[in-house]
Amino acid sequence: MDNTNDLTDGKVSGKLLGFFFPMLLTNLLQQIYSVADTAVVGRGLGDNALGAVGNLSSLSLLITGFSMGVTGGFSVIIAQNFGSGDMIAVRRSVAVSVKLSAIMTVILTTAGCLLLKTILLLMRTDDIILKDSLIYGYIIFGGLAATIAYNLLSGILRSVGDSKTPFVAIMISSAVNIAADCILIFLFHTGVEGAAAATVASQGISAFICYLKVKQIPALNIGKDDLERDMAMSLLLLKYGIPMACMNSVTAVGCMVVQGYINNCGVTYTSAYSVCSKYLNLFMLPSLTAGFALSSFVSQNFGAGRTERIRQGVRVSLGIALVSYLCSGSAMVLLSEQLADIMLDGGETITLCTEYLRICGAGLILLNILFIYRNAAQGMGYPFIPMVSGIAEMALRIPVIVFLLPHIGFCATAYAEIAAWIGALTLNAAAYKIHFDKAKDMK
Repeated sequence: MDNTNDLTDGKVSGKLLGFFFPMLLTNLLQQIYSVADTAVVGRGLGDNALGAVGNLSSLSLLITGFSMGVTGGFSVIIAQNFGSGDMIAVRRSVAVSVKLSAIMTVILTTAGCLLLKTILLLMRTDDIILKDSLIYGYIIFGGLAATIAYNLLSGILRSVGDSKTPFVAIMISSAVNIAADCILIFLFHTGVEGAAAATVASQGISAFICYLKVKQIPALNIGKDDLERDMAMSLLLLKYGIPMACMNSVTAVGCMVVQGYINNCGVTYTSAYSVCSKYLNLFMLPSLTAGFALSSFVSQNFGAGRTERIRQGVRVSLGIALVSYLCSGSAMVLLSEQLADIMLDGGETITLCTEYLRICGAGLILLNILFIYRNAAQGMGYPFIPMVSGIAEMALRIPVIVFLLPHIGFCATAYAEIAAWIGALTLNAAAYKIHFDKAKDMK
């Protein structure tokens, strides 16, 4: 049990918050270097290059989101086994997760590189930014192994209660990424390929740091017996991982459709939407992290049969979501123009970005609460309704864009987001209530 953290015992708020804050710092650093990457590209290479990089965000979400969903599902099983005290099952689930992740890496890397140009054309990518989008995409998808390795290894660590090592890994890799960005773009004038290479390299460093920590934890030391073929464990892991992956991918498809309509309006809209997406990812971070922390907390306590701690954990996480809204939502509404001016040069793109941030900032509480209920349901081992909620998000997001974009312009993208959040929140809140009551009755 050395170097692990049992979340099934002790004061709920203390345990959950102690687990949450290192995760928050980790994710905050990831977003900061993502924003810094965007700012360096925008300032160093111009709005067109920025649009080319941002144009890849929805497609990247499709590929990397799928892998994150799969590895996230794996971590639920690992955490449940850890919570129940079955270390043999912990090691076996880790071993099978590694093998399945390796297979997934080959498939996703191949598919991403082969289909990149076709998908960009289907998204109506402007000719002005198509070449840079292809260059950036090929490097990112070619280095997908580093991203998947980090997602898997950090998920394994969090499953056994270690949220500090991923923070250290990201802290180091973030510094490397930002420094490499500046050197490659401003000193060597490499273009978007420099930003992509820096991102892949930094992900590789973070994965390696997590790997070194995993090797130090006795509960995760995989033996020869653990590597034997285990079809039952493989099916169990996929049962949890695939629905979560599909939820992320369906959401990404909806975003890609939105991106296609945005691209059809010109590079100005594409650049503005790229920056808006970066800021939304940044300001939703505390509640998103609270959801991830809650997933590990719920998984361990579900495995241990501690249902009352699950209820208490959800309440603490909802409190985090509310505080996050008061801070992040206010910043998006009150500082929208200043935020847009940080990364954009053109007056029109700044105006468009400002409108989006104000609207989404006002409705951010919906997204914050959504993250809590979705991860609580997934942590209890019920990923089906969260997957359906991804479909609901797409079903709501696309019609809003189709009907409102021609009439009210760019701010239709913000209303599309809010409509998607409302639909997904309704489904996930219901899923949590149903499955919590079921778990309580089974106790």
